[in-house]
Amino acid sequence: MTTGTGSDSGIQFPSLPDGRRSTSDTAKSVFEAAFDAIGSDASRELRAEKKWRERYPHYLRLLVERSLETPENALAVARAGLDATRRSFQFWRDGQPLTLDTAMASPAKEGFRTATLEGRGHSSTVSWEVPYRGQTLSGDALLRQLDAWERAGVMEPSHAEALRLVQRNPSWLDLSDRTLVLLGAASEAGPFPWLMRWRANVAAVDLQRPRVWQRLVDLASTGNGRLLAPVASHIPAEEGPEHLRTQAGADLLTQAPEIVAWLKSLPGDLDVASLAYLDGERHVRVTVAMDAIVTALSEARYGTSLAYMATPTDVFAVPEDVTRAAAARYDQRAVLGRAAQATLRGVSGGALYQPNASRIIESSNGQRYGTVDCLILQQGPNYALAKRLQQWRAITARAAGQRVSINVAPSTATHSVVKNPLLAAGFRGARSFGVEIFEPATTNALMAALWVHDLRNPDALSNPKVALRHPLELIMQGANHGGMWRLPYVPRSVLPLAALAGFTRRSMY
Repeated sequence: MTTGTGSDSGIQFPSLPDGRRSTSDTAKSVFEAAFDAIGSDASRELRAEKKWRERYPHYLRLLVERSLETPENALAVARAGLDATRRSFQFWRDGQPLTLDTAMASPAKEGFRTATLEGRGHSSTVSWEVPYRGQTLSGDALLRQLDAWERAGVMEPSHAEALRLVQRNPSWLDLSDRTLVLLGAASEAGPFPWLMRWRANVAAVDLQRPRVWQRLVDLASTGNGRLLAPVASHIPAEEGPEHLRTQAGADLLTQAPEIVAWLKSLPGDLDVASLAYLDGERHVRVTVAMDAIVTALSEARYGTSLAYMATPTDVFAVPEDVTRAAAARYDQRAVLGRAAQATLRGVSGGALYQPNASRIIESSNGQRYGTVDCLILQQGPNYALAKRLQQWRAITARAAGQRVSINVAPSTATHSVVKNPLLAAGFRGARSFGVEIFEPATTNALMAALWVHDLRNPDALSNPKVALRHPLELIMQGANHGGMWRLPYVPRSVLPLAALAGFTRRSMY
């Protein structure tokens, strides 16, 4: 795929001599560098690949398998991939391309100042509860639902236990001592609504759009937190909700250097969550922008912590028991079901009902791991690259001594997902295969609490003082995948069937 010309501003894919940009060639070069870092022959195979948009899941799974072989492999792959990305992408300003390093080190003189909005809600921290299918769960009812999700394989035991710890430690929810940065603050499944109930200081970065800031301002005004917003420095200094609605905002793609300069002006250590999502190739660019920002902040302040919400539709390293559970479910299918599935698989040329199986990998650390491939081809290789960059940054930052929270968030019926008719239908039919789709309000309640756990619990894997046997164990824990990891089939191989079921249903829940 090619896109754009060299005249665009901000962070861009590298340009070819004729001014075009190839997203496919760039992604392949990043993954080639990752394979090369561990001396894998797969880089040559990848370089010659002619069907990248169809075959990229094969290479991502292979890369995860090779990363599992040794802890050193995982870090080498991640560092090489990040370095290749950093070298490849350009920052265009005034019609000229700059390297990311040059651009991030030279923000424009006109940047941002801070506008502040204090919440008017009750000063006490709001207790944690979870909206779920028309109910509000708290206390014993919430604990029973966590148990049910865990038994059903919707969330991993480590995810459920972390949430139980949050409920048992309500003092953790008072975030008045922390400054949390949300890159993509208006993310539909993001934690902003709950942070505004837990006395947090939130530096919110999102586009200068009144509709976006109306929602953020309304949530902040009725809460008990403090909203810190970037406002262009040339705009006369004012405060108040109306000022923020009309004047606040910053563009991650075109103003990343100025955003870093603004965030550096805030006092104390920062907890930075990379949440922004854009469609298509812009998702990679905004991910590169967020990565450039967290890299600059981490270099400036060692106490900076990072946070990510990993997508369930990716390739993951998983504990051995997860792989064996998926294989066991495949083997336990009813006899009649097996026959029908075999017929459909044959008719589809092997595309349907692929077993969710992987080889068990004996790591050099003495542990055994597997992998799960939950990639959805409709989301495309750009989406896969963007999420892989976040995984790579998470494990390298933690290895360098930073606190890093990265947890798999469940598939959520956000607007960005359900506007795709096939995915929307697949979501509606997902329960036919034992996969649960979550409402945005449920997801942001669960994931906000999980971030609190990772910030407060000294025994959380986010804490770099807690030993990991393998860097990828950071992402194996705390997952709420909706059931995809333990599904007997590769998720994309039953998506068309789920969509067929979904076309007859109005509701996903």
